[in-house]
Amino acid sequence: MMGLWFVFFVAVLSTPMHRGHCASIIGGKESAPHSRPYMAVLMEKKDLLCGGTLIQGNWVLTAAHCPVTNRTTVVLGAHSLSKKETEKQIFQITKVFAHPKYNRKSSENDIMLLKLDRKAKITRAVKVITMPGTCKDIKAGTQCLVTGWGLTANKGKISDTLREVNVTVIDRDICKKLYNSKHNVTPNMVCAGGTKKARKDTCQGDSGGPLICEGIQRGITSFGQNGRCGDPKYPGVYTRLTKDYLQWINKILGGNLD
Repeated sequence: MMGLWFVFFVAVLSTPMHRGHCASIIGGKESAPHSRPYMAVLMEKKDLLCGGTLIQGNWVLTAAHCPVTNRTTVVLGAHSLSKKETEKQIFQITKVFAHPKYNRKSSENDIMLLKLDRKAKITRAVKVITMPGTCKDIKAGTQCLVTGWGLTANKGKISDTLREVNVTVIDRDICKKLYNSKHNVTPNMVCAGGTKKARKDTCQGDSGGPLICEGIQRGITSFGQNGRCGDPKYPGVYTRLTKDYLQWINKILGGNLD
């Protein structure tokens, strides 16, 4: 594809296990077809790279660590990755804006915007997600929804259809202690997961997908501990949509974020 303009500022350093490549939902269920119309899929030919969300007509929100190239396409309206669905809309990417302070080593500022080559046609299967109207932190114990395609265990086959699970937000101080020296959990992040009896989590490949609390996107799937998806000792970590991030998004979108 010609004319792809990348605006990428990344620190390519050693990294935790980002949740890209072979998307997974642990302990969840298959979503009702096209019931999550805001979901976007980043594809490299037939390979799934990451998830994302449609936040405006031709803008998709995802994670900065997702390996976007000039061959990456964005699919909206998908339930099955392999089947030809009339609801699907396929787009090229014309601009890529990774957060200018994204740090691959720390996963700080793991947020990215993709501009599509045209506006999406809003249908039953393709809709814009609701963004936060408040920048308050998310209280521990809040139930949130995560969605993605792929593995349902640390080792397994990729699911062809969209899956989802409810996770519980965990107190940040507790999450810091759980990760200890393995990774620094900052105020720009939020942790969520399940329990020993009910293992619920995102996993490798769900990167860029949404953390949705009370019908509003409050976070972006970012990272976890390698090989420990669903382990309550290492809950999933999400980029929290803070005031600064929302202002950054709004600036790039020209002040048109609804």
